[in-house]
Amino acid sequence: MFEQLRTQGARVIDICHNWVEQRDVGGRDCWIHRKGVAPSTEGAVVIPESRGAHTYLVLPKGPGERSAFSLAHGAGRKWSRSDSRARLEKRFSAKDLTRTELGSHVICEDKELLYQEAPQAYKKITTVIDDLVNAGLVEVLAVLKPLVTYKVRRSAAMTKSE
Repeated sequence: MFEQLRTQGARVIDICHNWVEQRDVGGRDCWIHRKGVAPSTEGAVVIPESRGAHTYLVLPKGPGERSAFSLAHGAGRKWSRSDSRARLEKRFSAKDLTRTELGSHVICEDKELLYQEAPQAYKKITTVIDDLVNAGLVEVLAVLKPLVTYKVRRSAAMTKSE
């Protein structure tokens, strides 16, 4: 990604949020299937909402069975991908969606993806973060403002069904 933005940087956190892990739970071998959640056992976790909201860097506190060794990966969708465009295209042009209320830039050549992942399609992250803090599962280390969101370009060979 750094090459596309013509800049330099270093990847600090690289955690998959869809995976299966074998773990000892209460003396038994178990498989934890994570779908849309991050492991709470790998150090700091980034929890975003959408490209138009702040992102939180949190430190898991006492990762364990109580949280299934996992944390929310984000706020989650409010609308399905297919509903997003229908709800938004009468109010916003694709160009409108390349800037966010926070003033950040969105780089995306896929008009459909701009609508599918518009900030309006997501729930509020503050509710998720407040719940995690109040449950004693995380400590907030930093609140980050996105400056640039780069969405993967679709190749000409890809079809809508993919």
